[in-house]
Amino acid sequence: MDVVPLLLSLTVALTATGLAALLGLPIAALLAYRRFPGSDLVDVLFTAPMVLPPTVLGYYLLVILGHDSRIGGAFESLTGTPIVFTRTGAVVAATIGALPLIIKAARAAFESVDVRLLAAASTLGASGPRRFFKVALPLARPGIVAGLALGFARAAGDFGVTLMVAGDIPGVTRTGALSVYNAVAAGRDADAASTAGALTVVCGALLYLAARLGRGGRPT
Repeated sequence: MDVVPLLLSLTVALTATGLAALLGLPIAALLAYRRFPGSDLVDVLFTAPMVLPPTVLGYYLLVILGHDSRIGGAFESLTGTPIVFTRTGAVVAATIGALPLIIKAARAAFESVDVRLLAAASTLGASGPRRFFKVALPLARPGIVAGLALGFARAAGDFGVTLMVAGDIPGVTRTGALSVYNAVAAGRDADAASTAGALTVVCGALLYLAARLGRGGRPT
């Protein structure tokens, strides 16, 4: 079994989950606590990656981030490397896949916080940011952690979008999921089984750890 795709999957998934959390948590809080013109459109926009076929989503990302696009061209001018068909492309693909799951879970967690607790904190003189960080965020933590775990699992298992945006380059963009596909296509059943099993164990262990952290370490 080649461990490089597994390590790449882990690295890409962790990076993508971190980026999705940085983007998704503020968006989730905004959608949960503020109504503004276009909020429904924002919700639909960030939900779309969950329902679009992976090839369609990958095509849109190629158009937006490709060599001839403004974003892709600007990135390549600044860094000297393109976004698509690189490890950066794999991270972008995984981030787009994880983002809606994190937003949905975090928004539901924020909305589940008892507004009376926030009101009580306000009467005690707590500012808006203080109410958020001292009351809402700690109470929403289990739901947020669950969303992060789901986002990680989604990022680690992405196939279609990654294949479209990053390609299947051994040692560069071939993740565990792509490695399983290639092993099956080549008739290497043992390699496919071992890689699939390793991915299952890693994702399962991290999901279990996330669940424990979400409960504050309390046993079931």
